[in-house]
Amino acid sequence: MSKLIFITGASSGIGQALAWRFYQAGYSLALVSRGTQAIQAWANTRGLEAHRYQIYTADVAVVDSIVAAGQRCLQTQGVPDVVIASAGFSTGMDTAERDDLDVMARTFATNNIGMAASFHPFITAMVQRGSGALVGIASVHGIRGMPGHGAYCPSKAAVISYCESLRGELRAAGVKVVTICPGYIDTPLTQNNRYSMPFLMSPEHFADAAYAAIAAGTSYRVIPWQMGVVAKLLRVLPNAVFDKVFAGRPRKPRAKAN
Repeated sequence: MSKLIFITGASSGIGQALAWRFYQAGYSLALVSRGTQAIQAWANTRGLEAHRYQIYTADVAVVDSIVAAGQRCLQTQGVPDVVIASAGFSTGMDTAERDDLDVMARTFATNNIGMAASFHPFITAMVQRGSGALVGIASVHGIRGMPGHGAYCPSKAAVISYCESLRGELRAAGVKVVTICPGYIDTPLTQNNRYSMPFLMSPEHFADAAYAAIAAGTSYRVIPWQMGVVAKLLRVLPNAVFDKVFAGRPRKPRAKAN
């Protein structure tokens, strides 16, 4: 019997690349997205075997929606071996703009509450089984707060801290919690960025590296490794130097601009 992976945000980008990488490794797929037609079209194009995947419609920003999808997966396919909370929302924001407070709320609802809600249905069953992996997709942008990223950066910093907390809670039960921090990956989330993106990586190469980290049970991994070096430097950079380096840097377009 093949292993099972549950992936949110599977209709594009990182989530879709991870789904294909795990499928190639022999896993069956539980694919979750708001846009299930896109997933079905992708599955048809890739020639996925019908008995090896199921598609679930859910909005991770709505707790009852994603929890219900997880429960349907348990009933239909069983307890996953791996759960990847890949669904994410990223846009620029300006705190002086009232509408952007709603953007911030949507960002946290998707990137943080949505991640916890994606994991929730499976934790008890994984603990009872004594195995499993919960994978949170964070970002190097969670290391320091970038101008114009007042919602995205803190949301990803919260992902890092949340996964660290959860890892400590579940370690004794045999359930692993893996934090993956992508650098710049060539996906729809980054393609409208107006600033340089060093070490830009294809989703496929990212998925290869993430698969290796998850399979090894690595607790924390920055991908690509070069951005890991950058992240360590950013952590220790004094505020005065950090502020000077990023002064005048182009900002990510706000939601209205998109």
